[in-house]
Order: sequence, then C-alpha cells, then structure tokens
Amino acid sequence: MKSKTVWTLAGIVIIGAIAFYTQWAKKVEFVVGGAMVNVGYRLQDRLDQFDFEHHEPSAEDVWQEFLRQNDMAASVRDIWPRTSHHPLVAFVACMDARLDTNEIAGDTRRYYYILRLAGSVLEPKEEDMLELAVANGTKVVVFTTHTDCAAEKMYADPAQRQIYPALSAALTEREQRQQEFLNRPVIREKLASGELLVKRMKLDTANDRMIEVD
Repeated sequence: MKSKTVWTLAGIVIIGAIAFYTQWAKKVEFVVGGAMVNVGYRLQDRLDQFDFEHHEPSAEDVWQEFLRQNDMAASVRDIWPRTSHHPLVAFVACMDARLDTNEIAGDTRRYYYILRLAGSVLEPKEEDMLELAVANGTKVVVFTTHTDCAAEKMYADPAQRQIYPALSAALTEREQRQQEFLNRPVIREKLASGELLVKRMKLDTANDRMIEVD
C-alpha cells in the first residue's frame, strides 16, 4: 500500500513538472535571462575605471576602448550565436542615453526594431522604413517621448530655440510627422483591419516605465 502511495505521488509530481514546463518554462527562462542581463549591468556599473565619465581620455583612447569592447562582445557571439527572426514591434525612442531599450522592452535582440531619434522625431526616410517594416509583418508601432527631455526643455525656452533652430523645427513637426505616417496607405489599411496597433507612450526616465498618452 505504501509503495502504491509513493508511486502515485511520484506520478503527480511528474505530471505537475511536465505541466509546469509546458506552460511556464519558456517564460521563466526569458525572465531569468533578463535578470541575468541586469545583474551583468549592475556588476559593470561599479567599475568606474572603465567609465569614461570619471577620467579625461583622449579621442583616440575612447576609440580604442570602443574597439576592444566590440571585440569582446563579438567573440561572445561567435561562441553563442543569437536567434534571428522578423521583429513584430517597432519602437521609436529619443536618443537620450538614459533610455536603455533592453531594460524598457525586456530584450531587444532582434525582437524589436529600435529607432533612436533626436526628440523621437520621424523624418520621411524613417516613415518609409516603418511602413516597410509593417508591410513585412510588424504588428505594433510605439511612439515614445520621455520625462526630463533636454530637447523639450530647449524647445520651451525661446532663447534656446534660436540657438538650435533645426531641432526646434523638428519638434514643431513631431506630431505632423506621426500623422503623415498614420495616413500612409499601407498603415491606414492595416490599422483599419486591426492588423496593426500604433501606441503613443511616455517613458519615465527614473524607472523605464511606459505610460500611455491620450
């Protein structure tokens, strides 16, 4: 009787393990992988001797260090190649260095198109590229702005707008550029059929959280 109970419990455990693996294993692996990436960033953050902000390197020093870091990263990719598939999300973000798209989206390795633009302002060539991405299967386009934006602070100051006329003009046209994109035939058709979603979000630079903008 005792042996039968043990086998019954073992069967329940095995079935539970299979069910867990089937339903949750990939999600757990994905989350653990993201956590490991963040642990790596935290380990690097404390190494100020590699942080250019804390000393005065020459331009050549910066370039050589950049090449060394690229060589290290590329050597890792030789050992562990990354997956490759067509991105389903196009993510438009400002070029502000505080916005880490890997942390914002969880993992941007070929899962997302990332457009880093001054003030998150599209130009016609980026509109073309986004439309091509949607035509090839991208399902979601995310337009973002962010808190504590240097470009928006500049734009709010008339004196600063005189110093940076091109960036000021671009910010003036940001909404117009997005509307131009939405009115493109392929985009209009995909939106109407429900095959495409376009979202406007504001990023909090303090915690990378996105808040939907009306």
